[in-house]
Amino acid sequence: WESDEAVSSIMIRHLVFVYGTLKRNEPNHHWLTNKENGEARLISKGTTQEKYPLVIGSRFNIPYVLAAPDIGENIEGEVYEVDNKMLSMLDMLEDHPEYYERKIKKICLKDSDEVIDCWIYLLFMYKQQMMELPFLKTYSSYGDHGKNYAVRESRGDVGREYWSDVKVMD
Repeated sequence: WESDEAVSSIMIRHLVFVYGTLKRNEPNHHWLTNKENGEARLISKGTTQEKYPLVIGSRFNIPYVLAAPDIGENIEGEVYEVDNKMLSMLDMLEDHPEYYERKIKKICLKDSDEVIDCWIYLLFMYKQQMMELPFLKTYSSYGDHGKNYAVRESRGDVGREYWSDVKVMD
């Protein structure tokens, strides 16, 4: 018999919508493909049913979807089915709930036009200047925006100091 942990890991699946550096061919996609982080399987491309502002911000050119529904674009991304372990690893990467917050939102699947509930990482308590940045429909770290994403390994020991670039800090 398998351990309870292995059984729960196999049985419990979560749908996560990724729109930034976790997508295929982006700098953090390896988080989803590294089996040590858990299991992840691409389900479909999709778009947010609601419009949101997708912007590139901070000194590290990080993509953010701002928690401002009905403003911006229907964001394009990818839907993954992940296990509990992978969801925990994604939470760690996204610093949920202190930085990004993981919320359930409606996503329209490209392959089937089905609308499903997915987790998405949103930025709440953002600085008002974030709403003045260009709103994107889709993100690529290699896009013509000229804002190259700085991977964590290249940032040095900045800790959470850069959070105040984009977020109102208490």
